[in-house]
Amino acid sequence: MSDESSITGRVRRYAQVSTAMGGLAARLAGQRYLGLPVDRARHAADLKATLGGIKGPLMKVAQLLATIPEALPGDYARELVTLQADAPAMGWPFVKRRMTGELGPDWEARFASFTHEAAHAASLGQVHRAVAKDGTPLACKLQYPDMASAVEADLRQLKLVLALYERWDRAVSLDEIHAEIGERLREELDYAREAAHLRLYRAILENEPAVAVPRPVAALSTARLLTMNWLDGKSLLGFTEAPQEQRDRIAVAMFRAWYVPFYDFGVIHGDPHLGNYTVRPDDGINLLDLGCVRVFPARFVRGVIDLYRAFATDDEELAVSAYRDWGFTKLDRPLIAVLNRWAKFLYAPLLDDRKREIDQDDSGDGRKVAGEVHRELRRLGGITPPREFVFMERAAVGLGSVFMRLRATINWHRLFEDLIGAFDAEALAVRQAKALAAAGVPAPSKQ
Repeated sequence: MSDESSITGRVRRYAQVSTAMGGLAARLAGQRYLGLPVDRARHAADLKATLGGIKGPLMKVAQLLATIPEALPGDYARELVTLQADAPAMGWPFVKRRMTGELGPDWEARFASFTHEAAHAASLGQVHRAVAKDGTPLACKLQYPDMASAVEADLRQLKLVLALYERWDRAVSLDEIHAEIGERLREELDYAREAAHLRLYRAILENEPAVAVPRPVAALSTARLLTMNWLDGKSLLGFTEAPQEQRDRIAVAMFRAWYVPFYDFGVIHGDPHLGNYTVRPDDGINLLDLGCVRVFPARFVRGVIDLYRAFATDDEELAVSAYRDWGFTKLDRPLIAVLNRWAKFLYAPLLDDRKREIDQDDSGDGRKVAGEVHRELRRLGGITPPREFVFMERAAVGLGSVFMRLRATINWHRLFEDLIGAFDAEALAVRQAKALAAAGVPAPSKQ
């Protein structure tokens, strides 16, 4: 692969994207306005095959979109969520040119060894194993060329399909979803920022022995090359048939890895893809790929806890205050009732003081509840989810799917109560500011 040949490849790729997205839009519009019958399951499978072949940022967009509730019809979401970030790797001659561009012509002399074949190839870049001069095993994450323009092109295509879908179904306004996905994807292209995220998470989780985070190597990293120590581990999917106690230990480690940062520092890992964590020999986990990290204001975290307490004590005023802290507007009784229907389903495991699986609930399965909520939102004229809410819900749903795969049986209520303790929003804001500054993570533009 070369920079010159990639131009032709991008033109071909964008044509494929337009065809795939245009087909989706045409079928949805035809069903909505003309009453045309659509085999949505078959078309969803075709769309997945097309996008999976294209790779690049559009595949990551599709993965993000598929895990955000109500952003796409269920048939499409179920197909797209299974897309795997496993793009064809760049060949060695091209890797050498890219590494020269990042570290200079003597780059190979800065490593004891550097593998020619990629250990993993994903949507935005690929990872090579290497060994440092002092013998430390390394992972070198090298970004593909011209990803910034590819991301912008894919976001334009995404805006088109979201706009057409919103005409078909006005239950949820998707402008903020598009804006949030765009901002997070642009941040993922900045590997210097991801290195700061690694430093942040290492500091936040330093007292969590069951969670490991790679250590970035600044001298061997740039904005498009991230070098870190290599963490050994196995795929989480290899543990779905492990003994119950082992699956439960892994699930507790996952819970702590995701929610200690959120409830103590207002920070969350926003990419719940299965490839982003591995299981250690001691059943702890390695938390990998921290390109997508969301920083929340303290008031938002307070809203999450207040809503839990509102449901626990049947306090409607506290629930309304929590929704306002999240950024919901135009709240009236009918809309609050619909929001409560969905939120109570999500909070059910945390309110139930017993050992149970995450989806063991008397209110019906998630698909049924989501469908009922969606129909009610449509009847009420629709809703615009706040931007901050987009990735929080996505992370919760993504992590919940991991617990379901593990069939973890845990007292989620006790885990949660131990975590939130005597929550103090002002203390969180102070901890967050200090941690971001120490790690070199830019403070969010709005608090």
